[in-house]
Amino acid sequence: MYHFTALVTCLAIAFYFTTSILVSRARAKFGVKLPAISGNPDFERVFRVQMNTLEWMPIFLPSLWLFAVYISDGIAAGLGAIWILGRILYVIGYSQAVAKRGRGFAVQAFAAIVLWWGRWARSCGGWCMGELISLAPLFAGRGLR
Repeated sequence: MYHFTALVTCLAIAFYFTTSILVSRARAKFGVKLPAISGNPDFERVFRVQMNTLEWMPIFLPSLWLFAVYISDGIAAGLGAIWILGRILYVIGYSQAVAKRGRGFAVQAFAAIVLWWGRWARSCGGWCMGELISLAPLFAGRGLR
């Protein structure tokens, strides 16, 4: 059973729901009427937090669950909690100013990447890690040689 991962999944969904409430409050506070999604920069930042969270959910949730299945429920849940913490830092920073979103983004991206790479390495039996490592020069900007 994957009780810890299930708990973190529920917390992630609750966090996303919270971002919906923040957008609703921001609409009222900044006078942005439905269906508009622009018009006030302060509202737009709150809205982007919600949309960015939605964009990350299809990356985060499958990786979280595959990591739990192939590696460890507890470690997956811990990384999932770090992802949620990163999203909270992202909300706080981005709501204040665009330049303040970086720390939260880095924390959640790190957690998501660890979950994704971990489940990838384990689910393909380690065979593909050698293949992925051979692509490292592409990510370093050097291209393949």
